[in-house]
Parts: sequence; structure tokens; C-alpha cells
Amino acid sequence: MIRLLVGLGNPGREHGATRHNAGFWFADALAAQLGASFVSEGKFHGQVAKTLGDLRLLKPGTYMNLSGRSVSALARFFAIAPDEMLVVHDELDLKPGEVKLKFGGGHAGHNGLRDIGAQLGTPEFWRLRLGIGHPRDSEIPQQEVVDYVLKPPRGDERQAILSAIDKALAAWPALAAGDFERAMLSLHTKEPK
Repeated sequence: MIRLLVGLGNPGREHGATRHNAGFWFADALAAQLGASFVSEGKFHGQVAKTLGDLRLLKPGTYMNLSGRSVSALARFFAIAPDEMLVVHDELDLKPGEVKLKFGGGHAGHNGLRDIGAQLGTPEFWRLRLGIGHPRDSEIPQQEVVDYVLKPPRGDERQAILSAIDKALAAWPALAAGDFERAMLSLHTKEPK
């Protein structure tokens, strides 16, 4: 069962529309779907939304590279185990519109995941990976990864990412219930063209 959903991103209006904030986009959409509102919580270094039951949504306010500080503070306070967390983040290795669920593993250079794993002392938490594509596949293949993730996606890419978020929202009941096999089947099955 998921007790903590963490959407990764960078705080501030200037970052709101960037690829790196796809996790925030999902957290906002889920909060709206569940009728929850985010409020700033200083002791958790971010914004927290409480829903019915035992679920909390978190958007760290620490900037991506220090996300673990926020996640670990909230997890310790509410005694939430790493395997009861779902971290939603942008994923360079998936094309825009693709979404994958996985448990544990490396951070693949994602500084938010790296810091969360370091702060929790384990990489064993659930991840919902929202594809944003890689600059090598874009119109500017020599673009640096940091520059790429900190820029807004093109219109068609943004639509694809939002479609992936919709697909993940549809799988949310299975995720929330801890039925990860059903959620994976729903998320990983390609729709016929």
C-alpha cells in the first residue's frame, strides 16, 4: 500500500513548465483528482497534501538535488517505510508519453532519486517514471542534459507527457491499494494505434 506519494520537481514559477517538473505535474493532478490541497510545511521542507485515509502527497521545496531531505523528514515523522513510497519523476530514458512503474534500482544519474536513496539509506522504493525523452533524440541532439530538463517541452511533447499522466491517474486506484501487478499491466500495455 502506498502511504506517501512524492512528486519531484523544482520550486518556483520559473521551473513550473520544465520537463524536470513532470513529477510535480502528476502530484498536482492527483491532488485535484482526490480533492486535496497542498500547504507549505516547514518541518517537511515542502508542500504536503493530506487525503482521506493514510495517504500524503509531497512536493519537496528543496530543489531536485536535495529532495531526500524533505522525503526523509516526512517519512520519519509518520513512520512510513521506503516500500510504502511512490516517487514520481521525469525519465530521460523513456520517450514523452511513456510511463513505467518499477521498484528499487539505481538512480540513472537522476539527482533527486540519488538524494532520496542516500537520505533513506536504501533505493528500495517505488518509482513512477514519466518519459520526457533525451536530448540526443531531440531537434538539438548536442544539447546538454541539464539544459534539456530545465526547459519546457515542445507542445507535442507536453501533450504526450500529460497523456502519460492521465494514464497513471487511471492506474492510481491499483497503485494506492498496493496492487502493483495490476498497475504495471495497465501502465506498461501499449495501446493499439
